[in-house]
Amino acid sequence: MIERESCGAAIVSFIKQFVMYLNPEVKKTFFEKYGKSATDTGTSEGQIALFSFRITHLTEHLKSNKKDFSTQRALIQMVGKRRSLLDYLKRKDIERYRAIIKELNLRK
Repeated sequence: MIERESCGAAIVSFIKQFVMYLNPEVKKTFFEKYGKSATDTGTSEGQIALFSFRITHLTEHLKSNKKDFSTQRALIQMVGKRRSLLDYLKRKDIERYRAIIKELNLRK
């Protein structure tokens, strides 16, 4: 029989594997690549890239958990937020909009 402590640690590590898919280091790399710098978290490009990563992750989750309706609702909200950021970027600077669409392989 498995000891209670080792079983609890195994469950915690299993949960952390899925909960920490978006840790601060991953976010930093997104903002370095798509934003102006690693600490500039407010750029539209960085936020769009981060939303795209989260949307991809939630889409994969929903493929195996079809009845997870709260996650489905969160996914729809996230897609709306990304869409509004893309619309904002399109209004302000069409070249940056086209660059981020091409770089992230988003349809448009």
